[in-house]
Amino acid sequence: MSLTLADYVNHDATAIAARIREGEISMQEVMSCARELAAAVNPKINAFIEIFDEPLEANPSGPFGGVPFAIKDLVCQARGMNYECGSRLGAGMRADHDTDLMKRFRDAGCRTIGRTAAPEFGYCVTTEPVVTGPVRNPWDLERMPGGSSGGSAAAIAAGIVPFAHGNDGAGSIRIPAACTGLVGLKTSRGRVTVGPDAGELLNGLAVEFALTRTVRDCAGLLDAVHGYVPGDPFPLAPPPGSYASLSKAARKPLRIALMTHPWSGVQVGQESKYAAERAGRLCETLGHAVEWATPKMDYDAFLEATHCIWVTMVYGAVNAVAAKSNRQVGSKTLEATTLACYLDGAAARAHQLQSAFGIANQVTRSFAQFFEDYDVLITPTLASPALPLGALNANNPELTAQQWTESVLAFAPFTAPFNMTGQPAISLPLHRTATNLPVGVQFAARIGEEHTLLNLANSLEEAAPWPTVAPLWKSVLGDRK
Repeated sequence: MSLTLADYVNHDATAIAARIREGEISMQEVMSCARELAAAVNPKINAFIEIFDEPLEANPSGPFGGVPFAIKDLVCQARGMNYECGSRLGAGMRADHDTDLMKRFRDAGCRTIGRTAAPEFGYCVTTEPVVTGPVRNPWDLERMPGGSSGGSAAAIAAGIVPFAHGNDGAGSIRIPAACTGLVGLKTSRGRVTVGPDAGELLNGLAVEFALTRTVRDCAGLLDAVHGYVPGDPFPLAPPPGSYASLSKAARKPLRIALMTHPWSGVQVGQESKYAAERAGRLCETLGHAVEWATPKMDYDAFLEATHCIWVTMVYGAVNAVAAKSNRQVGSKTLEATTLACYLDGAAARAHQLQSAFGIANQVTRSFAQFFEDYDVLITPTLASPALPLGALNANNPELTAQQWTESVLAFAPFTAPFNMTGQPAISLPLHRTATNLPVGVQFAARIGEEHTLLNLANSLEEAAPWPTVAPLWKSVLGDRK
């Protein structure tokens, strides 16, 4: 049985892998579809900055043996392949080893076909880097795909790959998932290793994982890659079973809190509010208790701490890349806001970072107390649906580093606190605007309880299924589909 492009696009990674195992389709057919879609659709969206001549080696017997995959141009490295951090500063750098997560992607059978675009050093909620140009949202080519995992999100939403690598330091998996209609899980701190080059990313704020179209792909891939590597500083207790089975287990009634007004006080649009409130009502129909409640947080202190942690990371990361690429740090190699953050990081003092860690502890303790009373918190993922391209300009020399941080967090006012606390949070595409733009809803749980989120997400997906691929590929391919 030959595999048509429509078959390929309309199957998730779990289904593709099963059909390969059963001999219904071949790995070659699957890869041919991915490459044809990449050749036809990527010029429209600019999601991939590099398509490899051959997919990277992977275990054909893994749970996702033969399924096309992509890695984001940030953190996850594949031996011998370019690794440039979305920056002119890193252009042409090559990785000399696989990161531990890359090894696990290979072991899972994921056939990596290329690298997806990332904003410079990941500090942006859209993916429009100077070095490779803007990535476009497959649902509306004049809108952003979110960031910083926007290249991966666009590649998935366009149908090129069914899942792809991403990472999340202030919402960088959940934000693009919300913009492009995907499932985006930020795992608990320590659930997925970031070794061997780091013990923690972004002083503990960032995690590694992926974006998917379906909840079962999210659960299955997490089963394949989670777990402790010797030397990891945050070992977590393993889940009480496989995530795939736990996501489908009998559902116990949950105590759920709902909030739509962000701690920062920024205005949240009606579409975002409606999406979260509708999700709350849907949870009630599934037998859960839902009430309005908000974790307490001093937002000004949180903003100060987040900014300090981010700019000191930018300072260190830029210096490391400059040393490896043998280039000078300056306006010819860095975007304006990256340079501003770099200079802010250079001026930071040890006592300021220590103070930031103290604030992070206060926020974490307060949220932990809140989650003694509630199993899950529902919020909008973003303040609005995807913005037009250019609405957030990381190369604007008029912005200070502080103003850039405030701009980033204004679009995603609900995501970053869970990076600070280390808790898992997932964005689900539970709403659409009148013009068919996806709107995400965020669900957060106690640290270590990804299984609670995946179980709830699975029931929500069954009750209110979402479109998984934008129709762009049909218009581009025409009769070839």
